[in-house]
Amino acid sequence: MEKIAKLKKATYHLWAFVFSKLISSVGNSVYAFGMSLYILESTGSATGFAINLLCGTIPRTIFSPVAGLAADRFSKKVIVLTSQSFSIFIVMALLLHSYFFELNIWAIYVTTACLSVSSMFTSVTFTSSIANLIDEERIQKAIAFNQTSVSISTIGGPMLGGFLYGMSTMSIFLIIHMASFMIAIVLEATMNFKLFTNKDDQDHASTEGLLKSLKGGYDYIRQQRLLWTVLCTALIINFFSAVVVIGMPFIAIEQLEIKPAHFGVIEGAFSVGIFLASLYLSVRKEFQYPLLIVKRGIIFISIIILSFIYPLMLDMSYVLTVVSFVVLSVLYGITNSLINTPIGVIFQKHTKEAYRGRVFGMMETMAQALSPISIILFGFLFDTIGALFTIIPTSIMMFSVIVYLLRHKVIVQHHPNYEPKWQDTFKHIQNKLTPLYARMLVHTKNRFRQ
Repeated sequence: MEKIAKLKKATYHLWAFVFSKLISSVGNSVYAFGMSLYILESTGSATGFAINLLCGTIPRTIFSPVAGLAADRFSKKVIVLTSQSFSIFIVMALLLHSYFFELNIWAIYVTTACLSVSSMFTSVTFTSSIANLIDEERIQKAIAFNQTSVSISTIGGPMLGGFLYGMSTMSIFLIIHMASFMIAIVLEATMNFKLFTNKDDQDHASTEGLLKSLKGGYDYIRQQRLLWTVLCTALIINFFSAVVVIGMPFIAIEQLEIKPAHFGVIEGAFSVGIFLASLYLSVRKEFQYPLLIVKRGIIFISIIILSFIYPLMLDMSYVLTVVSFVVLSVLYGITNSLINTPIGVIFQKHTKEAYRGRVFGMMETMAQALSPISIILFGFLFDTIGALFTIIPTSIMMFSVIVYLLRHKVIVQHHPNYEPKWQDTFKHIQNKLTPLYARMLVHTKNRFRQ
């Protein structure tokens, strides 16, 4: 009876988690869209927009390890509810500032930085709590649903923001953000963050110093060969993804002169791809060999990246060029989701509960630190040597690194039961031929005796 009650509660957690993430993501997306347009319209330059992006990126990079350590030391539920409440308080402060004084850029910068810290505490803690909230058999479903909610907010947020921007004041954007987070808090308050906790799975994170505890998280993941391999794989994906972030708009707008409105459709197609793949992953059974799926996905992404240069090399009509980019963007979104979901499942299932916060916090820091480096590097390469000589070597390098990093020996090491299909076929043929060979041998012996 206790097991049935836990599964019912886990089912409730699954849907409460999905709806809270969806509502808060949409509110956050609407707010980010409105503030971005306001900054661009007020300053008339991309510099102000870039500064706002930095205000959202740098705090996440700095505080992610601290958020991970907090998730391991203290109550995850308290951290999630507190950080969400802090987000509401920050936006309310900006609303009051805009009411008594004129809304200014510096106030938005400060708000963006503070929201970045609070949302990072929420995301790291929530991510490290999935295995505590939901039974092991439905972790893939939870991660897939999470990606679905993010993709819906990515598509719907700008659409709603664009509709509201010309018809209402900036106060409406702030009120929508606060209302969405209030609803999310109500849902999260009803969740039991210790439903599937392992009381024996503890370490000394609560008694160690800050630096020693953070080092303990790094040492743990370094000693786990599967987790370290997957972490390196995830960082490689994050690094090389900048070639698409920089390269696709560079090729489409600068070189092929695709109209901004049509390029918006191309970018939206990426979220559509994530949405479709996430829906598929939410209803199918868990992958038997997740590391193999990751390897195949990254190989396919290297092919997709290479395909972005085809419109430059072929004489294609404008319509066919746009359609090609839309198809590639959808495929890129689908493949990204098929890679990220198994990676998330591996980390949820193979990381001890006492280390999950620090592991996910460290992943966040590394990913955030790599992003500006890769963006600057690929931006420089596209400007100096062009699209062809940037994309072709990058695609080949990505393919080669992953084929080596996730080579057959590594796959078999972490999935002992895995055998390639050609081996299955070979065994099948061998099983068919062995009795025939034995009969021939017996027949030969009999003839020899005669």
